[in-house]
Amino acid sequence: MEGIKQNKMSSQPVCGLIWKMVLPMIVSMILQAVYNIVDTAFVINMGEDGVAGNLALTFAFPVQLLIIAIGVGTGVGINALLSKSLGEGNSEKADKTVGNGIFLGIVVYLIFLLFGLFGAKPFIALQAQGNSQVTEMGAEYLTICCCFSFGAIGFTIYERFLQSTGKTLYSTIAQISGAAANIILDYVFIYPLGMGIAGAAWATIIGQILSLAVAMFFHYFLNKELRNGIKNILPSGKIIREIYHIGLSAALMQGLLSVMTLCVNLILGTAENAAVIQGSFGIYYKIMQFALFACFGLSNTIISVLSYNYGMKDGRRAQACAKWGILNTLIVSVIITILFESLASPLAELFGMASGNGGQEITDVVIVAIRIASTGYVFMGFSIAVQGVLQALGYALSPLIISCLRLAVFVFPTVWLFTLSENAAVLVWWSFPIAELMTSAASFFLLFFAIRKKLKRT
Repeated sequence: MEGIKQNKMSSQPVCGLIWKMVLPMIVSMILQAVYNIVDTAFVINMGEDGVAGNLALTFAFPVQLLIIAIGVGTGVGINALLSKSLGEGNSEKADKTVGNGIFLGIVVYLIFLLFGLFGAKPFIALQAQGNSQVTEMGAEYLTICCCFSFGAIGFTIYERFLQSTGKTLYSTIAQISGAAANIILDYVFIYPLGMGIAGAAWATIIGQILSLAVAMFFHYFLNKELRNGIKNILPSGKIIREIYHIGLSAALMQGLLSVMTLCVNLILGTAENAAVIQGSFGIYYKIMQFALFACFGLSNTIISVLSYNYGMKDGRRAQACAKWGILNTLIVSVIITILFESLASPLAELFGMASGNGGQEITDVVIVAIRIASTGYVFMGFSIAVQGVLQALGYALSPLIISCLRLAVFVFPTVWLFTLSENAAVLVWWSFPIAELMTSAASFFLLFFAIRKKLKRT
């Protein structure tokens, strides 16, 4: 118990603690966005196979998103349960959570291993519509990524072990190690060694495996609050249910990102000058990930700190965690908005070059998109922070409702209405701040009732 009482998440001032934990996590999350962009840019500029390679990556991306979604969802559930158990002083339950987290990671990997062996090529062929070159390239890439996905899945598990005990710096070091290796190996494998799209896949999985190895090292040598044992890996139905009580909604929330991009792209395809608007949306969405991932980093920190103190039944400190977590997210969102408004033109030019389109018309539309859509980032930050608070308090449905509102319910109708206009290339971008504003209003009421029910009585 003495070790638990001295844990920084129960003793350090809340605001400073959140900033101390979140800064490395924001760096880690933003680095994931940079890695995705650089990875795509290398393949696009691969030579005469670049266009087909980019299409192959596009067709493989939904499965990669699914790997991330299930891994992150499982990790969020582990994080919340582990932090809560440590806060309660229930070391036995915390140890079982660690073991069952490893077990779930193995099960998830085996599922994607089977898909990689038997389902990758049919999945790509379904989308490639007879393009044999794209089918072969996409199947080769996706097979490698799925069959060796234990790096990506394992890292999301061990990352949460470190985050739940407040060691976010170490999880960031692990993330940076793998991302840096991936960027270097992308260049080496694709260009000097001429490995093509397979080189991009091998660079990706080697980077992921390196991140997992570093995270495992930090966990087993530095996470003294947790005890590791083979017996804890034996599955416990109760522990698994508790993990996925929170984790399932988190996985669905992550999965909704891919659904949103697909559906919006289909709707934009009905607009006048659809090719320009769709191309601009693809570039804008990559840029927007910087803001989105920064907010997710703050939300993950809220889950760790609030779950721990809520588990300790320290109502005053838990309320402070929720308050400062949300306020700090709003501060970061405002800073990102100012940066995006100021740097809209150079950002658009940078991504325009990376995409290889060279079209001034698309670049001009991307500038407009950044300047309009970024006005909604403060509302987006608030809603994502509220999701973190609700997940930390044990809610599963409410965070999912927020995601459905901001990624589907309020987005699809407004995008469709604006595509009917002759000025759709400008008006359609207002769909996103409108959706974020309306979602933040719903989030406020969900937060109000959750705090009144859970924290006022603690």
